[in-house]
Amino acid sequence: MINSRAEERARAVADRLVKEGAEAIAVAADVSRKAEVDRLVDAAVQAWGRLDVMVNNAGTSMIVPSVELGEADWRRTIDLNLTGAFLGCQAAARVMIPQGGGSIINIGSILAEVGLPKRAAYCASKHGLVGLTRVLGTEWARHGVRVNCLNPGYIKTTMDVHDQTVGDYTDADIHRRTPAGRFGGVDEVARAALFLASDDAAYISGDTLNVDGGWVAYGGWGNY
Repeated sequence: MINSRAEERARAVADRLVKEGAEAIAVAADVSRKAEVDRLVDAAVQAWGRLDVMVNNAGTSMIVPSVELGEADWRRTIDLNLTGAFLGCQAAARVMIPQGGGSIINIGSILAEVGLPKRAAYCASKHGLVGLTRVLGTEWARHGVRVNCLNPGYIKTTMDVHDQTVGDYTDADIHRRTPAGRFGGVDEVARAALFLASDDAAYISGDTLNVDGGWVAYGGWGNY
């Protein structure tokens, strides 16, 4: 099931998957709103009779000097990145616990592990997401419901292109700072998510997995 606030965006992805031979449906929903999250999960259950994997992937960046950060921007970032993920986890668990199990994957960030100037709201939301994951991953493990957090590093996406315009960094900066010497690929994050969703990760819950080319592990004085 593919979700976006705009149905046409979700439908474009779902249609492509169907052409590739997969079963896919598109559902529009704003995941910062509980009623819409519940409708999203209900649509999956109506389509397939159960819910085995939930990926909480919706998110927004927020790069602005902290002294200038407006309350509305703070709340919007927290509502989408953290509250939205909690609502998704809760709605999924209400299906997964009675059915005997499932896997919930929260998409965090390496900024859940470190701090970076001008990212007060974003870092707070992602640090909170790791804490939420730990609580739910331990609370629901006895029910067979695993909750984990996947933290991507710098991945070349449309969001990254936008962030570079306000975030004081370039491609060359990321290449120098990352031990792997490059941006990550969307496919590399996807494969990590598939692992966490699979039975290969059956004994992993409440944990975090950094997919970052060594970014968080590196504690040097300057560029790698």
